[in-house]
Amino acid sequence: MINLDASTFAEKITEKDVVLLDVRTFEEFNQSHIQDALNFDVQGDYFTADVSALDKSKSYAVYCRSGKRSVLASEVMEQIGIANVYNLTGGIMEWIESGRDTVI
Repeated sequence: MINLDASTFAEKITEKDVVLLDVRTFEEFNQSHIQDALNFDVQGDYFTADVSALDKSKSYAVYCRSGKRSVLASEVMEQIGIANVYNLTGGIMEWIESGRDTVI
């Protein structure tokens, strides 16, 4: 896992083979999220099974609210064999504080 600040994370998610994952709850995701993010709740019963089905050859940019759950999610993803995982340090809170947009 590589930790990135909001500016570097914003650049990373524009790369071709990077998939954006929001690992917050469905309710949090529906309040607002980064455009094009997929929602995989790290605290949900099926998180490990869901991420196990992902293409391990791709890179994944992961975020949550403050950066704590995304670290846990990134560790799980690395344990199942996903090599390229990027974590947004500070989560969506840092993303918004840095002036970046979210969608509902």
